[in-house]
Amino acid sequence: MTKPLNFLFFLVFLANINYSCAQDCPQGINLIPMYGEVKKCPQQIQSDNQFIEESEKQFKNKKEASEYYVSKGWEYFYKDDLDTSMKRFNQAWLLDNQNPNAFWGFGIILGKKKEYEKSAVYLEKSIALNPNNGKVFYCAATSYGQIFMEKNDKKYLNLAIQNLNKAVKIEPKNGSYYAQLANSYAYYSQKDSLNKYIKKTDEIDPNLINPEVRKLAKKK
Repeated sequence: MTKPLNFLFFLVFLANINYSCAQDCPQGINLIPMYGEVKKCPQQIQSDNQFIEESEKQFKNKKEASEYYVSKGWEYFYKDDLDTSMKRFNQAWLLDNQNPNAFWGFGIILGKKKEYEKSAVYLEKSIALNPNNGKVFYCAATSYGQIFMEKNDKKYLNLAIQNLNKAVKIEPKNGSYYAQLANSYAYYSQKDSLNKYIKKTDEIDPNLINPEVRKLAKKK
């Protein structure tokens, strides 16, 4: 019976080694932007390399593969499956760590989770890589607006307005951007800018202005 017992002990020993290795691998990092920027274990690095290798076989290059995973990230985001969405945006970033749309995805997921300050950081990263996407400026403005609501610090309201002004320069016919500018200026006692952006919004779509904002504009 010695050999079977020794073999059994050997299997237990191997299981313990494998368990120990698994313990050394940081867990849940695919649910954090950029995998939390933590040091991955050898198994995770090997898995990443295999994923990149397979992606290069399926697509023309890593950039194209990255955009595909961005599209999957948005697909799951709109299904309200934020965990899977984050996994796909992380894969997009892994394939191309300069893809502005991956950072946009990180930012919008964090905003959905009401982690607005973290959201703004990633949206600013996206803007730095591509300053020509009005929608990202709009998302950044939304996050800064929410931070303003939480902290009542006009610094964040001004950041929201700055981002919205950049958004309208890129997409001057987007009524939602003007409406959000009107909402932002409603917090100031001076009503000139508020009335200006209500008028601009009305030229595109009057339904975008909140009736309460219209009431504020009429107050002296």
